[in-house]
Amino acid sequence: MTTVRTHVKDATLIVAGIFSVAFGLKGFLLSSRFIDGGVTGISMLLSGITGWPLAVLLPLFNLPFLVLGYYQIGRAFAIKSALGIAGLSLVLAAVPFPDVTPDLLLTALFGGAFIGAGIGLSMRGGAVLDGTEAAALLLSRRSAMLRVGDVILLINVVIFGAAAFFLGIEIALYSMITYFAASKAIDFIVHGIEEYTAVIIVSDHAEALRELLTEELGKGVTVLKGQKGYGKRGLTRQDTDVLYSVVTRLELSRLRDAVDRVDPNAFLIHHSIDDARGGLVKERALH
Repeated sequence: MTTVRTHVKDATLIVAGIFSVAFGLKGFLLSSRFIDGGVTGISMLLSGITGWPLAVLLPLFNLPFLVLGYYQIGRAFAIKSALGIAGLSLVLAAVPFPDVTPDLLLTALFGGAFIGAGIGLSMRGGAVLDGTEAAALLLSRRSAMLRVGDVILLINVVIFGAAAFFLGIEIALYSMITYFAASKAIDFIVHGIEEYTAVIIVSDHAEALRELLTEELGKGVTVLKGQKGYGKRGLTRQDTDVLYSVVTRLELSRLRDAVDRVDPNAFLIHHSIDDARGGLVKERALH
């Protein structure tokens, strides 16, 4: 029953993503000749230059990346992505969407937002509607100096450079706005407003801070055993407790204020994490 429910949920997210991307493309971008980044951007650029239908170019250019995804990520991912891209092409070819606005800035912003939201929804459903990530993953594994984000950035620099040459500087600049809007929408859909943040606290008042985090803030805490090294008081080899917790981005300011009340000299590090599962991540009810 759980498996069926999961498949239905994934299919619903992917279908919603398909229609969101299609609306962003046909309702906003195509009439202004703006493009997005990645494989979708390449397909839109060549469609604008050659006049070939975007519904044909999208699956054609995504095919090699789906093969990469099959070997790099897995069969289920490749099948879902192939069905998603095929569905997107079908919707682009068969479903009419109104041209929403002639305003270029609104077109770039909202076109990108709908495309990003659609890609984010499909990612939550276990698929992608753009194969750039699979290519970036392969290239980054073959080069120790390149990360996935670096490869995607380089790919998009080439795409927007080509757009400036073939379509004009103004269209390329608006297309960059589209890409940034899409990126932010993807981050919001995938990570949500409650983006998780890992927090590490080193303090001489570790036990008081542990009680504060668990009892006052309702957060789960892991106590790590550490040893002090070289600090402002010179070389010390003293055992210490290191507190590790995960909070949402909205809770971070509240946590820092609470830590300052107990120990203003506490050493606190925080960094974003992509996801957190299990344990006590959500704030528990306090009585």
